[in-house]
Amino acid sequence: MDVAQVLHMNGGDGDYSYSNNSLLQRKVISMTKPIIDDALADLYSAMNFPKTLIMADLGCSSGPNTLLVASELVKSVDKIRQKFGNDESPEIQIYLNDLPHNDFNTIFLSVSKFQKNLTNQMVPSSSSPCYVSGVPGSFYTRLFLSKSIHFVYSSYSLMWLSQVPKMINTNKGNIYMSTTSPPNVIKAYHEQFQRDFLMFLKCRKEEMVSGGRMVLTILGRQSDDPCSKECCYVWDLLATSLNDMVAEGLIDEEKLDSFNIPQYTPSPKEVCNEVEKEGSFAINRLKVSEVDWDACTDNNVNSLEEDAQGYNMGKCMRAVAEPLILSYFGESIIEEVFERYTNNIKICMSREKAKLVNVTLSMTRKG
Repeated sequence: MDVAQVLHMNGGDGDYSYSNNSLLQRKVISMTKPIIDDALADLYSAMNFPKTLIMADLGCSSGPNTLLVASELVKSVDKIRQKFGNDESPEIQIYLNDLPHNDFNTIFLSVSKFQKNLTNQMVPSSSSPCYVSGVPGSFYTRLFLSKSIHFVYSSYSLMWLSQVPKMINTNKGNIYMSTTSPPNVIKAYHEQFQRDFLMFLKCRKEEMVSGGRMVLTILGRQSDDPCSKECCYVWDLLATSLNDMVAEGLIDEEKLDSFNIPQYTPSPKEVCNEVEKEGSFAINRLKVSEVDWDACTDNNVNSLEEDAQGYNMGKCMRAVAEPLILSYFGESIIEEVFERYTNNIKICMSREKAKLVNVTLSMTRKG
């Protein structure tokens, strides 16, 4: 699997698009906003009220969350400027980065509306001019000029790996780390995360100015066990659906055994270890939070349906996972797979309060 070619959220604005099924991710962005505000305030004052600010959203995806982040960054800077009593607004450049097959067209079509909304929400005479550019490419490579970026932000992106780990043993019956995965499979996943995250930090080290700030939110886990339910359960339910189809002869068993999700959900300790190992960033704040699976359900929509929460979580996961499944197994099984997967999610959510764990890290680029 060439991850750079197939890893992207469902584009467009259809029923299973990421644009229409990313309420959970929006909730996480909202939860981490105070950390972003603090980092920007520290940056702005430390830079002695700069005339320009260059920011980057890495793994921006598409849909309303993308420009929501950009909007919140601009408004946060303007509030900080007013708090410090500075009359001159900085010019702001925001780079939106994701892999080349991301739906950048949808983003670009929304930019003019985004800029108009900013103007309406802020005092025109004091609002910060904001310029938006798209930057396609992997954030495990260099993306920007040396020492050019002041602030880096990323949410729910860094758990995705640059490639499927190379495994000595077959991860039979599984599509991700699981309690039944061979130890070498778990080791391969962990080592791939270490290589990738270290490379991410090395690249940002070159691109960021001294004293620049970076805020990262990664889908992770609290447990030291990489196969704990809190990070693996959502993929175990998909594996169950695929295995049931193997048993019915709808999917080839060898095909399934060679398919693995290119993701690793790290613990706070694992994240900190790589930051300390690379050595270019000082950790200012580390926060672990939780979000319920039902955060993907709008309380004003389908609230009367008993299984609405499970149905919407199924759509959320389809928006994320469909391109991977489609590229590997083909179009013919897609509807059947996600019908079964959604049903398994419904059953799970009717029995327990399932949660996802977020690891949020705020850092400063050392001088």
